[in-house]
Amino acid sequence: MERAVIPVAATEPGRVGDGLPAVVGAGLRVPLVTGEWVPYAGLDHAASTPSLVAVRDAVDELLPWYSSVHRGAGFASQVATRVYERARQEVRRFTAAPPDATVVFTRNTTDALNLLGRCLPGDTAVFRFSTEHHAALLAWRGHRVHRLATPDGPGQAPAVLAKALADAPGGPKLVVLTGASNVTGELWPVAELAEVAAARGARTVLDAAQLAGHRPLDLAGWGVDWVALSGHKMYAPFGAGALVGAADWLAAADPYLAGGGATAAVAERDGRATVTWSGLPHRHEGGSPNLVGAHAMAVAGRALARAGWPVVTRHEEELTARLRDGLARIPGVRLLSLWPGGHPRLGVVAFSVARCGGEPADQRLLATALAAEHGIGLRDGAFCAHPAVHALLRDAAGHQPDRALRASVGLGSTVEHVDRLLAALADLVRDGPRWRYGHPDEGWRPVPDPRPAPALLR
Repeated sequence: MERAVIPVAATEPGRVGDGLPAVVGAGLRVPLVTGEWVPYAGLDHAASTPSLVAVRDAVDELLPWYSSVHRGAGFASQVATRVYERARQEVRRFTAAPPDATVVFTRNTTDALNLLGRCLPGDTAVFRFSTEHHAALLAWRGHRVHRLATPDGPGQAPAVLAKALADAPGGPKLVVLTGASNVTGELWPVAELAEVAAARGARTVLDAAQLAGHRPLDLAGWGVDWVALSGHKMYAPFGAGALVGAADWLAAADPYLAGGGATAAVAERDGRATVTWSGLPHRHEGGSPNLVGAHAMAVAGRALARAGWPVVTRHEEELTARLRDGLARIPGVRLLSLWPGGHPRLGVVAFSVARCGGEPADQRLLATALAAEHGIGLRDGAFCAHPAVHALLRDAAGHQPDRALRASVGLGSTVEHVDRLLAALADLVRDGPRWRYGHPDEGWRPVPDPRPAPALLR
């Protein structure tokens, strides 16, 4: 049977489409096991996004001025401190938080949610749906966690939450909200859920890891108390994230990291240290801060806002529709969704494949073959959301697969990337891999693997 012909279009470096912010690596070419080199089809934006060109350029501009933040009298240190504190203002503006909202820089969303978990009053009850990814599931250990069943649709979610809150005993309450599923991309009714929580005296935190680089945030308008977000998912992959929101619980808690910056004064008396802790936000930013990461987040937020969210949204929605429609036409491909129907979603598409070349499909082998033979990068596994993915994969007969595939689009994605994935996947479903693969216990690898490593790995 004739194999699918996969067209390879030339890609101009740094450009992905009219009006869209340019991304670093848009012209990246990768080797195949066949000896060819093709433009890289990076379809794993839900895990990490590439850097914007504007972010890279801003980081390059900053690096000669890099110096200690809040700790030096030198001119470079003063510049660095101003850049860092300006980034704090920019992130507050990007999230549309109230003017008095605290911005604490963290490593990522996971770090931000764990920070908040450390700051909850000791008797806080936490309410979260069963569809969360691991950070939103695990950051509340030590507190009473109420697991809410997946609603029949997003419109039913407020009622599910209202009943859970009404049935709960008194005391402080925190509701964990998700902007968009990192498994299926489906959007949750954040404002409606926050309204229900506030009416019953509960606080809310929004996990915006998937949302931040793809839709505008409106912390004040939605009535959410805190939002957690990551730079590496909003085109600023320089190791920073943020927790933005109300000051009271953060100010009352012990520092997340004890050390320099979190301390206003330290003395030793009788062999014991006595400490006066700093106020917010420095109280929870112990150690030398990530100046570059904070600046990168601020620049990315400004670039996305300048491009205009309708431009970003339209680009992603068109690619997502093309991707979902194409996958639905491939025999044995099952699209995963929390809810039936066409609810609004981001460009995150999880799916499973039943057969590959006439044999039961191994999702990890499929992902490996897509990379090795076609230059396509996507994700296989349970996407750091094991309970949600396993529930979605369980079939009517009780069969429980543990892995799926996930393709996710962003500013660096093109029609050619989507079409190449669809053609390559159809080819694999029909005929199986064209190369030999081995070592399944360690993860599938091409045998042999003639692809040369880039110079930075030599």
